[in-house]
Amino acid sequence: MATDLSAAFNQYFELLLADDDHLREEVFRLRYQVYVVETGFERPEEHPNGIERDAFDDRSQHYLLRHRATAAYAATARMILPDRSAPLALFPIETHCHFDEGRAVRDPQERGRLGELSRFAVSKAFKKRLGEAGSATGISDDVEMYFEPDERRILPHLSLGLFAAELRMMHTHGLTRCYAVMEPALYRLISRFGVSFQQIGPIVDYHGQRIPCLGDVNEFLPNIKRVARPVWDLMTDAGRYTCGTE
Repeated sequence: MATDLSAAFNQYFELLLADDDHLREEVFRLRYQVYVVETGFERPEEHPNGIERDAFDDRSQHYLLRHRATAAYAATARMILPDRSAPLALFPIETHCHFDEGRAVRDPQERGRLGELSRFAVSKAFKKRLGEAGSATGISDDVEMYFEPDERRILPHLSLGLFAAELRMMHTHGLTRCYAVMEPALYRLISRFGVSFQQIGPIVDYHGQRIPCLGDVNEFLPNIKRVARPVWDLMTDAGRYTCGTE
């Protein structure tokens, strides 16, 4: 059972590091589809040419999740990296949220190992309610036609695939802690699998209700391995990306 989730996920999807201009443009176009067209979180007039990006993209690394059967990009996420030349440079969470006393990371040395998990975006065509699929990704409205029965079982785990991408970026850049501003539903979902992010402030209204969180790989990775070994295998690629915790 330990490898079933990883094997099934990797059979239908692949994670791609957006390490060139073409792939980064795909990231920004998918984000436009989700954040502007599908959710209305961002204004179209502020993001011309079907591109959604912000000032933090220049200090971020990005991943895409691609559906193998159609080559369509199903989801994307970024990790905002620390500004090594200016350790006190703010992360988005620090401009939008209030923190409980003592929960912010202030020490410059600690901030050098701190990132922010950000811009989770899953195309409506690949969300669990497949009947809501649109055509912006170039996929038929009848998206069911693309999926085998086992594939439908994997769809709700796209968020775990994005967390796997975030963990790869943390591993690559030597990060051990990360901020996140999460939807309550996502927070509950990942908690079920042992992904123990800590709430560090009150819920805020930022693209909807959001929980400001802080995660430490030295806490959540061992917890995931204990609670849900198949999820640990997926997120760490069977131990390849552990950020030095083991």
